[in-house]
Amino acid sequence: MRILHVNKFLYRRGGAEGYMLDVAQLQREQGHEVAFFGMDHPDNDRPQRFGASFPAHVELEPPPPGVARLRAAGRMVWSTSASRGMREVVRQFRPDVVHCHNVYHQLSPSVLQPLRAAGVPCVMTLHDYKLACPSYQLLDHGRLCDACITGGLWQAARRRCKDDSLGASALLSLESWLHRTTGAWSAVDLFISPSQFLAGVMARAGVFPERMRVVNHFVDPGGPGPAEQPGRGLVFAGRLAPEKGVDTLIEAVARMRTPTTLTVAGDGPVRAALEEQAARVAPGRVQFVGRLDKAALQHVVRRSVASVVPSVWHENQPMTVLEAFALAVPVVCTDLGGLPELVRDGVDGAVVPAGDPAALARALDAVVAEPAAAHRMGVAARERMVVEFSPQVHLDRVAGVYEEARMRVQGRVGTGTGARR
Repeated sequence: MRILHVNKFLYRRGGAEGYMLDVAQLQREQGHEVAFFGMDHPDNDRPQRFGASFPAHVELEPPPPGVARLRAAGRMVWSTSASRGMREVVRQFRPDVVHCHNVYHQLSPSVLQPLRAAGVPCVMTLHDYKLACPSYQLLDHGRLCDACITGGLWQAARRRCKDDSLGASALLSLESWLHRTTGAWSAVDLFISPSQFLAGVMARAGVFPERMRVVNHFVDPGGPGPAEQPGRGLVFAGRLAPEKGVDTLIEAVARMRTPTTLTVAGDGPVRAALEEQAARVAPGRVQFVGRLDKAALQHVVRRSVASVVPSVWHENQPMTVLEAFALAVPVVCTDLGGLPELVRDGVDGAVVPAGDPAALARALDAVVAEPAAAHRMGVAARERMVVEFSPQVHLDRVAGVYEEARMRVQGRVGTGTGARR
């Protein structure tokens, strides 16, 4: 099978890119022919077989100045260069299926129309809430929000959800409104949601609920394997941003009855503020180690009694949970988004109310006080992960979605509503 993966960035920039590259590698190992389409970014993995057809690089964070900003805004709505490039790649590669990921802004749904015209099945994995929330995160100035789901996409402009800027927020609302009004995403045959929660959000927003298929992410159970003895201390791994709730975690560590060390692995815009908070409320008990490579992070997680995910926003399906499970380390998390789907309270971790340092402290005290019981929860989590979240299980489910998309295209062609290649 010839599989074309489409994403605006083609390097390990974040979770979406990491997932795409890992899936593509697994598909190659199964004997499939895999290629990529994206923006011509200087950091892209090279060589790119069809790089000559990629649309030019444009940076939107921050946006370019002057006239270039207007061009960039127009490209967010529709990109003729992306559409033209996709048409050429389809002609050369003749994919059996196209798997889209984050194509918003720099590529836009303009890449979809050549696929529908050529009769190529198209599947899209949703890595965030963009199709229901113009600003991606279901947050309004740091507070949980579903205004765009219940009140329409212009709520993002009214609330200035993007950087508290009316102009930037209005542009995101306009982009989402135009795409929804014109049916720009209707060329996607099936959508993949990594969590039931995200699928539910899309259903409430009226985003193609009949085309939504839930397929959990995966993690490789290989690597160093679980520790033979219970670990010590706690670990947080992730981006240091307000929605991650690390400030709540530090406050919880300060409240714990049992003095415990917390290792914070990651970097981000609020690191300095968190370091100041830790020095003030939990001196000597919180260690910031910055962003670690995969092996170093596995070493830290593997020797911890638990991994903590204190998010105060609706996480979709964070890989940090599955990666801890692969190392037989239990997870203490909040009750938002897709987290409760992953962590079974009292079985392979603990689930607590978001933004509640006292409740989080109690859960962490219980884990630290019984390291052997925590280790047993971690082992149970790993056993479940091997069965439900293994690479092969994931590939089989994705292949099933590909096949269903192919059958949908055949049905359109058979009724004269689609094009043939």
